Amino acid sequence: MGMTAYQSLSERLFTWLLTFIRCYTVVFFILPLSFFYNLLLTMRNKFVYTVGTAPRAHSRKVMAIQRQVHEWAKGDRKKKMLPIHDSVWDSLTRLPNKETTPIYTGTLMDILEINRDALTVRVEPMITMGELSRVLIPLGYCLPILPGTKHVTVEDAINGRGSDVSGRKYGLFQHICLSYELIMPDGSLVTASKDRDGGAETQALFYGVPWSEGTLGIMVAATLRMIPIKPYVKITYIPVRSTEEMQSKLTEEAQCRENEFVEGLQFTPNTGVVLRGRFSEGPPKNWGPANQLGRWYKPWFYTHVQKVITSTKQEYTEFVSLRDFYHRHSRSLYWELKDFIPFGNNFLFRWYFGWLCPPNLDLIELLSPRIMSSRLDKNRVRKDFLVPMEHLAEAIDTCDKELEVYPLWLSPYNQPSCPGMIRQRSGRNVLFVNVGVYGLPGRSDVNPQASIRRIEEFVRYVNGVSVVHDGTEMSRSEFWQMFDSSLYEWLRVKYNCKEAFLDVYDKVRSMAQS
Repeated sequence: MGMTAYQSLSERLFTWLLTFIRCYTVVFFILPLSFFYNLLLTMRNKFVYTVGTAPRAHSRKVMAIQRQVHEWAKGDRKKKMLPIHDSVWDSLTRLPNKETTPIYTGTLMDILEINRDALTVRVEPMITMGELSRVLIPLGYCLPILPGTKHVTVEDAINGRGSDVSGRKYGLFQHICLSYELIMPDGSLVTASKDRDGGAETQALFYGVPWSEGTLGIMVAATLRMIPIKPYVKITYIPVRSTEEMQSKLTEEAQCRENEFVEGLQFTPNTGVVLRGRFSEGPPKNWGPANQLGRWYKPWFYTHVQKVITSTKQEYTEFVSLRDFYHRHSRSLYWELKDFIPFGNNFLFRWYFGWLCPPNLDLIELLSPRIMSSRLDKNRVRKDFLVPMEHLAEAIDTCDKELEVYPLWLSPYNQPSCPGMIRQRSGRNVLFVNVGVYGLPGRSDVNPQASIRRIEEFVRYVNGVSVVHDGTEMSRSEFWQMFDSSLYEWLRVKYNCKEAFLDVYDKVRSMAQS
């Protein structure tokens, strides 16, 4: 008994020491490095956009990728192609393995064209939501769907990370896309368009691309919808006291046509907040100033919401600038930053170091020793589950039983009935909700792989979808029970993708195992 207690104490002390070391490594090394990298990237993007060199450079980038694909096609084709994005930290954490041929796509991260008459913007796939909002909002426009953290790229959003709180009106990110430009296995450049005038075959390819994880072609550009916007958002926070009330209130607010944005934050099984937002010209004269929640010294958004509801215990309304609202979860990485910097929301830390936040998660992963990652992050969960709204209360209860990770991010959206990998063939829009589970489990006895596998089983049972962009615990047969393979497999055969690219299941399964 004494030896067991000693081992338990020594393990806790060792874990505390690793946490201490990583915390100060993040604060004094990774935070400055992330900040200066982002600063240089922003300066580069501003220069390229101002000078207007992106369209000409894009043609050169495309030809460089085509040359690599042609070289692969002329070879023995024993190794399948794997696109590698040169300028992103993620490319360092997911290096190509010996079984693949890397295709270096360069810096596909620019805005190519803004068409105000057609309300469209043509972009390269690695451009981030932060860069798009920085350029478009001052012009009076934005994307109808803008995923909430600045680092999410257009390609990420098309492949499953495209849920946002305006989804009740516009669906997922893929539903605001008008066309994709892809380099195919033979090196040809194909434009897959939603418009039927482009041809039935390219229209089929358009519906097959989302969630395919680059296994139908190498994306080099996408054309997206824009909408006119107003400079502020009027936000109302509504407290709820049970999972059933959360489901009922989210449904009610999502069905209200006046609401532009609807979001839920579930803090515990018995406490949560529903947020509704509407475009606004700004606060009335007798209201007071807007909340500048994007400033570096402000409390993290989710803690601000929790404090407001705890103190008022009733509906609360405030005005926020639009860009601050879109990126309200960026500074705190939703709520994961507290796991890396436990005192990150302390006022003194925010005042002196908040302007450096957030750190780059891929950089943390890259620079963390294996013993530190395996000890501190082995149970970390970053998963999104899309379930019909009528099963939200069950989904929250299942996540609580399996993982006990809080808060939960809840984002309702309308899932249309259309071709593609997501099974929804009712012939009408169905209200779904994205249940985002981010962070460390609340219990020490959790096996996250087994828990995620059981949650994915529940999601299949209710005809939902697991976002597999960062991996899955499903078997191949379970994966294709959840997703529709008919169009995907037809496109793989038609465009000779089976020989050229990994299968989507093999690709996402390898992400879970890496």
